[in-house]
Amino acid sequence: HVQLVESGGGSVQAGGSLRLSCAASKVTFRQFSLGWFRQRPGNGREGVAAISPDGITNYADTVKGRFTISRDNTKSTLYLEMNNLRPDDTAMYYCATDFVSSPDTLMALTPDLGYWGQGTQVTVS
Repeated sequence: HVQLVESGGGSVQAGGSLRLSCAASKVTFRQFSLGWFRQRPGNGREGVAAISPDGITNYADTVKGRFTISRDNTKSTLYLEMNNLRPDDTAMYYCATDFVSSPDTLMALTPDLGYWGQGTQVTVS
Protein backbone atom coordinates (compact mmCIF):
# COMPACT_ATOMS: atom_id res chain seq x y z
CA HIS A 1 0.00 0.00 0.00
CA VAL A 2 1.51 3.31 -1.12
CA GLN A 3 0.82 6.24 1.16
CA LEU A 4 2.01 9.78 0.51
CA VAL A 5 0.99 12.65 2.79
CA GLU A 6 2.16 16.20 2.08
CA SER A 7 2.33 19.12 4.48
CA GLY A 8 3.94 22.54 4.77
CA GLY A 9 2.18 24.63 2.17
CA GLY A 10 0.97 28.16 2.82
CA SER A 11 0.98 31.75 1.66
CA VAL A 12 4.16 33.80 1.40
CA GLN A 13 5.34 36.98 -0.21
CA ALA A 14 7.61 36.94 -3.24
CA GLY A 15 11.18 36.27 -2.18
CA GLY A 16 10.10 34.20 0.78
CA SER A 17 10.69 30.55 1.61
CA LEU A 18 8.67 27.46 2.43
CA ARG A 19 9.54 23.86 3.24
CA LEU A 20 7.26 21.09 2.09
CA SER A 21 7.27 17.61 3.62
CA CYS A 22 5.94 14.29 2.37
CA ALA A 23 5.59 11.32 4.66
CA ALA A 24 5.82 8.11 2.64
CA SER A 25 5.19 4.47 3.38
CA LYS A 26 8.48 2.78 4.27
CA VAL A 27 8.57 0.22 1.47
CA THR A 28 8.04 2.92 -1.15
CA PHE A 29 10.59 5.20 0.40
CA ARG A 30 13.44 2.70 0.54
CA GLN A 31 13.22 1.32 -2.99
CA PHE A 32 12.04 4.01 -5.38
CA SER A 33 12.55 7.55 -6.53
CA LEU A 34 10.14 10.12 -5.18
CA GLY A 35 9.37 13.51 -6.56
CA TRP A 36 7.60 16.81 -6.16
CA PHE A 37 5.19 17.93 -8.84
CA ARG A 38 2.92 20.92 -9.14
CA GLN A 39 -0.17 22.10 -10.93
CA ARG A 40 -0.34 25.83 -11.55
CA PRO A 41 -3.72 27.47 -12.20
CA GLY A 42 -4.90 26.66 -15.70
CA ASN A 43 -2.06 24.20 -16.37
CA GLY A 44 -1.43 20.48 -16.18
CA ARG A 45 0.81 18.80 -13.66
CA GLU A 46 4.54 19.32 -14.14
CA GLY A 47 7.65 17.92 -12.56
CA VAL A 48 9.51 20.08 -10.07
CA ALA A 49 12.21 17.82 -8.62
CA ALA A 50 12.88 14.14 -8.00
CA ILE A 51 15.38 12.16 -5.95
CA SER A 52 16.56 8.56 -6.05
CA PRO A 53 16.95 6.31 -3.00
CA ASP A 54 20.68 7.09 -2.96
CA GLY A 55 20.27 10.84 -3.38
CA ILE A 56 20.63 11.50 -7.11
CA THR A 57 18.48 14.48 -8.04
CA ASN A 58 16.73 15.96 -11.05
CA TYR A 59 15.32 19.50 -11.15
CA ALA A 60 13.11 21.37 -13.57
CA ASP A 61 14.94 24.32 -15.11
CA THR A 62 12.42 26.74 -13.62
CA VAL A 63 13.43 25.87 -10.05
CA LYS A 64 17.15 25.14 -10.33
CA GLY A 65 19.12 27.18 -7.84
CA ARG A 66 16.01 28.04 -5.81
CA PHE A 67 14.53 24.71 -4.73
CA THR A 68 16.27 21.79 -3.02
CA ILE A 69 14.86 18.29 -2.75
CA SER A 70 16.08 16.01 0.01
CA ARG A 71 15.08 12.91 1.89
CA ASP A 72 15.45 11.61 5.43
CA ASN A 73 15.65 7.85 5.19
CA THR A 74 15.30 7.40 8.95
CA LYS A 75 11.94 9.18 8.90
CA SER A 76 10.75 8.03 5.44
CA THR A 77 10.14 11.68 4.65
CA LEU A 78 10.73 13.69 1.50
CA TYR A 79 11.35 17.44 1.62
CA LEU A 80 11.29 20.37 -0.76
CA GLU A 81 13.03 23.52 0.42
CA MET A 82 11.77 26.43 -1.67
CA ASN A 83 13.64 29.73 -1.57
CA ASN A 84 13.27 32.98 -3.47
CA LEU A 85 9.68 32.10 -4.27
CA ARG A 86 7.98 33.89 -7.15
CA PRO A 87 4.29 34.46 -7.92
CA ASP A 88 4.52 31.93 -10.77
CA ASP A 89 5.44 29.25 -8.22
CA THR A 90 1.84 29.45 -7.00
CA ALA A 91 0.42 25.95 -7.39
CA MET A 92 -0.85 22.84 -5.72
CA TYR A 93 2.25 20.79 -4.91
CA TYR A 94 2.13 17.02 -4.90
CA CYS A 95 4.45 14.27 -3.78
CA ALA A 96 4.36 11.30 -6.17
CA THR A 97 6.06 8.09 -7.20
CA ASP A 98 5.71 5.25 -9.68
CA PHE A 99 7.99 2.42 -8.63
CA VAL A 100 11.00 3.55 -10.63
CA SER A 101 14.52 3.97 -9.31
CA SER A 102 15.70 6.77 -11.61
CA PRO A 103 14.67 10.36 -10.85
CA ASP A 104 15.04 11.18 -14.55
CA THR A 105 12.50 8.49 -15.43
CA LEU A 106 10.14 9.68 -12.72
CA MET A 107 10.20 13.22 -14.07
CA ALA A 108 9.76 11.97 -17.64
CA LEU A 109 6.61 10.06 -16.67
CA THR A 110 4.85 13.27 -15.58
CA PRO A 111 1.84 13.49 -15.39
CA ASP A 112 1.18 9.76 -15.82
CA LEU A 113 2.44 8.65 -12.42
CA GLY A 114 0.61 5.98 -10.51
CA TYR A 115 0.70 7.28 -6.95
CA TRP A 116 -0.01 10.79 -5.72
CA GLY A 117 -0.50 12.49 -2.40
CA GLN A 118 -3.45 14.77 -1.77
CA GLY A 119 -1.44 17.92 -2.42
CA THR A 120 -0.57 21.05 -0.46
CA GLN A 121 -1.28 24.57 -1.71
CA VAL A 122 1.50 27.14 -2.11
CA THR A 123 0.49 30.73 -2.81
CA VAL A 124 3.07 33.44 -3.54
CA SER A 125 1.96 37.05 -3.78
